[in-house]
Amino acid sequence: MPKLLNRTIPFLSGRKIGLSLPRRFMNDLLHFSKRIPSVPMERRMDLGELVEARRHWDQRVSWCAIFLKAYSILSARRPELRRTFLSFPWGHIYEHPINVASFSLEREYEGEDAVFFARVPRPELLSLETLDALVRAHKKADIESVDSYQHALKLSRLPQAVRRFLWWLGLETDGRYKAYFFGTFGISVVASFGAAGLHLLSPLATTLNYGTFDDEGRIDVRLAYDHRVLDGATVARAMVALEDVLHNEILEELREGAARHANVRERSEFDSDMHFTSVV
Repeated sequence: MPKLLNRTIPFLSGRKIGLSLPRRFMNDLLHFSKRIPSVPMERRMDLGELVEARRHWDQRVSWCAIFLKAYSILSARRPELRRTFLSFPWGHIYEHPINVASFSLEREYEGEDAVFFARVPRPELLSLETLDALVRAHKKADIESVDSYQHALKLSRLPQAVRRFLWWLGLETDGRYKAYFFGTFGISVVASFGAAGLHLLSPLATTLNYGTFDDEGRIDVRLAYDHRVLDGATVARAMVALEDVLHNEILEELREGAARHANVRERSEFDSDMHFTSVV
């Protein structure tokens, strides 16, 4: 009988791995995010009609673009969703006049999978098609060509004490700078991998994420919020209103896009038939 108790554990040495620039950035981000008393709010939404309308697009618009626009429409109507808490010179709430969306993307940097953040001002004014193209462009563009990526890398090259001071200045002293460099709300998802975060840490007052769809088109949507800025009932009403925006403005645009794509396909088929007839 093999020995089952008191098995010898090899006393081995591993290796130390220095923090890369993206890992430094993430460490700094979490250093400040963990200070925020955030609370997650979840609502299951029935988006079957949107799933069906999206299916008829030739190139399906990403769900990131869909939720990005929907939450931006909501935030444009509800100023409390554009607020944030600042601790300097004393604790107060700052309200920004416009939306600045921040969304995360995974990119490869120097052989490492890394998280970067892109910002979009007033996304509610852009079409779903444009927002989708914007999201895809940030996934494919050279790291050196995206300003927000370069700013993050440049900041992360500084000594930790300097970095943390600059982060503090940007997050705690001036609402304009906080909105400009970090955004007024965030979206961070990994649903394309069949997973979802349950409670995202973020330095922003609200951060949206969502899971995967079930067979009937239902999905769990979560909003992590800073309880210093918003109360639960306010966020619960906002989640109801978000679903309403998805079922109205967003669904209408998806259906219009589906009809437009269908017309393009019909014209293309007609032109092909005409060309074939003329050749024959």
